[in-house]
Amino acid sequence: MNGYPVVVVGAGPSGLAAAAELVGRGLEPVVLEAGGQAGAAVAQWHHVRLFSRWSELVAPAARRLLEPTGWVAPAGDGYPTGAQWAAEYLVPLAEALGDRVRFGARVVGVARRGRDRVVDAGRDSEPLTVHVRTAEGEERITARAVVDASGTWAVPNPLGGDGLPAVGERAASDRISYRVPNLAVDADRYAGRRIAVAGSGHSALTALVALADLAERHPGTHIVWLLRRGAVGNVFGGGEADQLPARGALGLRARAAAKAGHVSVVTGFRTALVERDGERVVLESQDGHRLDAVDEVVVLTGFRPDLSWLSEVRLDLDPVLQAPTALAPLIDPNAHSCGTVYPHGANELRHPEQGVFLVGMKSYGRAPTFLALTGYEQARSVVAEIAGDHVAASRVELTLPETGVCGGSGVFDTEPSGGGCCAPAVSELTLSAPGARC
Repeated sequence: MNGYPVVVVGAGPSGLAAAAELVGRGLEPVVLEAGGQAGAAVAQWHHVRLFSRWSELVAPAARRLLEPTGWVAPAGDGYPTGAQWAAEYLVPLAEALGDRVRFGARVVGVARRGRDRVVDAGRDSEPLTVHVRTAEGEERITARAVVDASGTWAVPNPLGGDGLPAVGERAASDRISYRVPNLAVDADRYAGRRIAVAGSGHSALTALVALADLAERHPGTHIVWLLRRGAVGNVFGGGEADQLPARGALGLRARAAAKAGHVSVVTGFRTALVERDGERVVLESQDGHRLDAVDEVVVLTGFRPDLSWLSEVRLDLDPVLQAPTALAPLIDPNAHSCGTVYPHGANELRHPEQGVFLVGMKSYGRAPTFLALTGYEQARSVVAEIAGDHVAASRVELTLPETGVCGGSGVFDTEPSGGGCCAPAVSELTLSAPGARC
């Protein structure tokens, strides 16, 4: 199959890193991006600043490809926004790759040529077929391997506490957002309003800080922070112990915002019902606890992978996280903080379908807290495996920073002190002390 290209799905950080690795090894990539630019998903959270420094956001293979073009790397100690990461790195990298990157090309299916997932015969000798939809119609690309780096951004988790939309959630979609608000554009939507923020991860903390700053300037703005866990506990993260200083600082700022009086905390709240109240909505938990009406709801409960277009290839996925089975125990937020996740590559990412790899955020399934450095190491190892360099594929070439407390909704649904995941929601309380149990 050496005459066929390697198809990379997604022109985001991990996908473009994989393409750069392929070029460096003399292999021909075809990068298919559904959006209209490199880093199309990153561009949608352009107003959010990353935790990682520039020195941790440029893949080594990408640097080797970019430097001969005259590209000048941004100062290594700076923390870019999504817009800066896309404009100053991802777009130039795609330009350096040239016509190997195709935009407006949505992958809608991958299969072994001429065989559905049931057929055994010929799976080891036939190439893969990638089904692509563009503005001009549909086409098929024959590939020796497929690296799926399409991410999870397009599939945010719903507000409903059981992983499915709450009753009335879709009908109230005009009052619900699933992204960190861009207050440079949408301040009028939130200023002077009562806003519910659902989620306990870093996106939720980012939104709390931004909305609390808005509340300082616009009296009457108030945030109701909905936590599924039974207590606030260590939701603010590792603070000064976090070896990603910007992430630790975010937790400290969120704690300060909560203590300033602009944020009320509701713990043990798993949304079951969203009910219209004129232009506002009322949220009700599964145990019947109803909140006072809010004007807006910001849902930041994580993301999940879209596996629908991979239905005809044989994947080995963990039934809980939807991550590769060998990787899942390393990243399970019910057992780990991300500081205990060691670098990994092709050995953990391989599937029964030869030549198919999930890398980047999508490889984590529903697990949170993915670092760009992890994706770059995955891309390096996977491309080495595709090239037949099994020694390099199995070698670890990355040391990750320890990261303090940085789990997602899963690990914190149950507190070590014995608070159950299904404890009744408590009344609204304003957080008044670090780590206060509400």
